[in-house]
Amino acid sequence: MSVQSINRQVSIPVDQIVLEGDLTIPAGARSIVIFAHGSGSSRHSPRNRYVAATLGRDQLATLLFDLLTPSEEAVDMRTGKLRFDIELLAERVVAATNWIAGNTETTSLRVGLFGASTGAAAALVAATRCAQEIGAIVSRGGRPDLAGPALPLVQAPTLLIVGGNDFPVIKMNEEALAQLKVEKELAIVPRATHLFEEPGALEQVADLACQWFERHLSKH
Repeated sequence: MSVQSINRQVSIPVDQIVLEGDLTIPAGARSIVIFAHGSGSSRHSPRNRYVAATLGRDQLATLLFDLLTPSEEAVDMRTGKLRFDIELLAERVVAATNWIAGNTETTSLRVGLFGASTGAAAALVAATRCAQEIGAIVSRGGRPDLAGPALPLVQAPTLLIVGGNDFPVIKMNEEALAQLKVEKELAIVPRATHLFEEPGALEQVADLACQWFERHLSKH
């Protein structure tokens, strides 16, 4: 458990590269949520940072980190391919989970995953490879369908949050939900679109995420 609050930038080694992240640990935190950002985004995503701040007020630690290096991001901006390389992104989430376990400031914290867009698929795949470490998963406007055959193997309770007006993604999430074999829930935020930009929509996402993590990480 963290005695004093921590807010600093960290470096996460993955094979021959290093990924940058922002680690925040409120005083008294017992759990930590790793954020896997979505297509074309980064750890600076304002939506993820808003959710992270909300979690922090409920004494949940957070790690927002870049899934791609700056050079990889430059390639992805031109091609759009890496953001859909779920295997690569999942490996990065696994590396962050292992870093949490090996870091003295976080080794005692229970771990949850929060994924957005393609990051949700990466989180779900990573959770099957770190089954003992991951206690809960939340997807925001995610593409869990891209996790494919990993879905029935997920062991952590999973919440899928989708905007009520994000019709194609609702269908994708319903299909993914049917394949999950764990405790699961699909929460639809009324009148919200894919980025939850409508007044009050992101607040609902943050509240739903807080409730899910508090419920499941407290007993993991």
